[in-house]
Amino acid sequence: MHELPVELSVNGRGYQDVVEPRVTLADFLRDNCGLTGTHLGCEHGACGACTVLLDGQAVRSCLVFAVQVDGQEVTTVEGIADPDGQLSPVQAALKECHGLQCGFCTPGFVTSITALLRDNPNPTDDEIREGLSGNFCRCTGYQGIVNAVHRVCEA
Repeated sequence: MHELPVELSVNGRGYQDVVEPRVTLADFLRDNCGLTGTHLGCEHGACGACTVLLDGQAVRSCLVFAVQVDGQEVTTVEGIADPDGQLSPVQAALKECHGLQCGFCTPGFVTSITALLRDNPNPTDDEIREGLSGNFCRCTGYQGIVNAVHRVCEA
């Protein structure tokens, strides 16, 4: 299989490489960029662990090929934390409200919540649950996650 060039911005830093067309964005981020915060769970778009922001929109990076994002901006969980190393408001709220346990799903929730609150800065419980319905967590009861979203809104 022949390889194709791809050039994109990830968390404000430019990356370019040559990849096989079948390489997913998730694999490109992990293997070519060294950004392992994007987790691979189901690898067919159901669990949300691989959620990243593509030009600001939450997408499942396991469902997108790296060559499809040529010239675009990707934000991973590593790009959401404050540049000085402090937790983002979403990350801090998840910690304070016990909205995480094992942490495997957390990067997908952080990016999804970030996109949700950008588009709807004061969502209702139903809007939060709908906005996060594509993210699965097998450890929590979700109430801590919903509470964390409300905590960010209050801040």
